[in-house]
Amino acid sequence: MVTMPDPVEILHASFPALARPTRPAITLTYAQTLDGSIAVRADARLVISGPETKHLTHRLRAAHDAILVGVGTVLADDPKLTARRVGGPHPKPVVLDSRLRTPPTARVLQHPRGVVIVTTQQADAQRAAALQAQGAQVLRVPPGPNGVDLPAALAALRQQGIVSLMVEGGARVLTAFLRQRLGDWLLVTIAPFLVGGVPVLAQPVAPQPNPPSDLAAFPRVARPQWQAYGRDWVVWGRLAWPKATAPEPVHGGAP
Repeated sequence: MVTMPDPVEILHASFPALARPTRPAITLTYAQTLDGSIAVRADARLVISGPETKHLTHRLRAAHDAILVGVGTVLADDPKLTARRVGGPHPKPVVLDSRLRTPPTARVLQHPRGVVIVTTQQADAQRAAALQAQGAQVLRVPPGPNGVDLPAALAALRQQGIVSLMVEGGARVLTAFLRQRLGDWLLVTIAPFLVGGVPVLAQPVAPQPNPPSDLAAFPRVARPQWQAYGRDWVVWGRLAWPKATAPEPVHGGAP
């Protein structure tokens, strides 16, 4: 019997070498349907992963120091962001929330490790106080064009001792990370359904005003591996970036 490689063990072993002084090692991960949908509507949750890939996702969470989502995911899904299916350890949850829209009733505020809410220096002080009263750490960083400045947020998380970060989305967050070449690994769950709903990426990943039509201009997974987990497929591998044809933006935002 052929033993398939375990993506969780391989990723976990690589984190110390991939982490940098300015950011943690980063895994981008999400579940999509066969047609690339992550939801039917942006404001409603769609359960995509089957039992086997849910278990894999929780193992992956347990292998990371922290897990990051955008506030849109909190509002639509109200996730716990724990590794409860495998008994932990639980990653520390991080929410990108430039306008502090996280409700004080969000389940992530009850996380056993507490939650970090990354916002901007201009965010409302009363909303910040209400979240802090629920036990959240409100971390203020400079603003980016469309939210928080991602490099500044990642540097602040690294300063707090976070070596590995799992990014679970949603679409705007994943797109922002890819557009700024912030990622080391990609792991995607693909469920064999056709939905025609919200696409996994919010816009073209190439940051040029007029995206190129050549695939070589876009990031890819180098030497991808794939295997079946129950009814689903999982594709994973190291992210590879195209050669820069223009200066990359120094700053950028996410919700």
